[in-house]
Amino acid sequence: MPSKNITFDTIPASIRKPGKYFEFNTRLAVRTLPANKRRMLIVGQRLAAGSVAEAIPAQVFSDAEAADYFGQGSIAHLMARAAITANPYLDLTCVALDDAATAQQAGGTNTIGGPATSTGSIKFRIGNKTIEVGFANADTASAIATALNDEIAKYPDLPITSAVNGGVPEQLDITAKNGGTIGNQIPLSCEVTGSGVTATVVAMSGGSVDPDIDTALAAVFAEQYHIIAAYLNDQTSLTALRDHLDSVSGALEQRPGRGVYATTGALADATTLAGQLNGGRMNHAYLRATRSLAFELACAYAAVMAFEEDPAMPLNTLSLPGIHAPEVDQRLSRTEQESCLYNGVSPLEVGPGERVQIVRAITTYTKDAQDIDDISLLDTTTIDTLDYVRKACRERIALRFPRAKLSSRTPGKVRTELLDVLLKCEELEIVEEVLANKDGLIVERDLQDPNRLDAKIPADVVNGLHVFAGRIDLLL
Repeated sequence: MPSKNITFDTIPASIRKPGKYFEFNTRLAVRTLPANKRRMLIVGQRLAAGSVAEAIPAQVFSDAEAADYFGQGSIAHLMARAAITANPYLDLTCVALDDAATAQQAGGTNTIGGPATSTGSIKFRIGNKTIEVGFANADTASAIATALNDEIAKYPDLPITSAVNGGVPEQLDITAKNGGTIGNQIPLSCEVTGSGVTATVVAMSGGSVDPDIDTALAAVFAEQYHIIAAYLNDQTSLTALRDHLDSVSGALEQRPGRGVYATTGALADATTLAGQLNGGRMNHAYLRATRSLAFELACAYAAVMAFEEDPAMPLNTLSLPGIHAPEVDQRLSRTEQESCLYNGVSPLEVGPGERVQIVRAITTYTKDAQDIDDISLLDTTTIDTLDYVRKACRERIALRFPRAKLSSRTPGKVRTELLDVLLKCEELEIVEEVLANKDGLIVERDLQDPNRLDAKIPADVVNGLHVFAGRIDLLL
């Protein structure tokens, strides 16, 4: 009996002219799993000097390119720099926002006291950048302030501008380049060596009114970005990002992504914010008292995440190049790290060589809809693995059945392909126990739509080895 399984796309069954006709079928060519390359998106603020307009996504390959696109020293520029420093091979896109129309810029001061009674130097730290000038015996406070201001001007990529106060010549007025609350988070500190000279720093404050992050997210809604780093770390902005990710990652859109933000303040504030978000696609990186800006920390963390293409591989101990290690007395204790990990916050610690590194990458999801503790999406690798399994299954079905009939034989064929995908995922230690769970792999015709197949796909994801416990028995 002739086979009914061979079908042709370009050779009609009605041919009568003699000949030998062959077509090429590529549907069966791909037998491997798809790659898992990550694209990262940065959402930041630009300056008017930037060549790329607001809400226009631009791919960025270098620090200099980011400075040209978004303005030197802008938030978007510094975010791109932090990401590229942490992962030079990053596939990076940035979408920038203008300052809000009514935004106020944050400001601070550094007031120098004098005159000097010895030689020495003054180190003014702006974020993670240290500006140093020397002074000689008998130098006046105003002369030292002027010299420090001139030195600051040599670094146009700083997020601030400085000016000698017209009425108080020994005072430097510091102003954030971008308007909004983010400027309030720029840390200022000063250290003086030598006698007779003092420095009194007033922290940045007064920045207000941030742009609406929804403007940037709407501009990229149709695109696929696997990791989105946010510069704002307030509940309103991050809730908008969480909702965006839930929307684009759902069963209908299927462009999954994860959001990353960071905080550097009090631990209680970090755990509170994570609880307010409670999202399986949101990651909160926390490093108390670092001089690096919070948005730089978020970008470094996100860029390192993007480098790891194995969805099931934990990120434990991976370092964040370019991030300042806080002073020893500010580093998180073991108890504080445990508090983070029970409250949806990914703690960072300082490892050998004063390198900042990830303790454990978790999501902010800790409670289900009934407010019951839920660890199903604790590790970020879990949602990452589920996204990958979905992608692998979807692409295999799309390749094998682009123009398929739905007959009584079709469910079996589809099930065979799905089982093969799961077995290959098991070979890569992405899922496990596939054969033990194969009876749960069901493909059946829908009861209401005659043109639809439904499938139930068990995915026992491979967990990370985070804890090892051993007992040592003393034998005398």
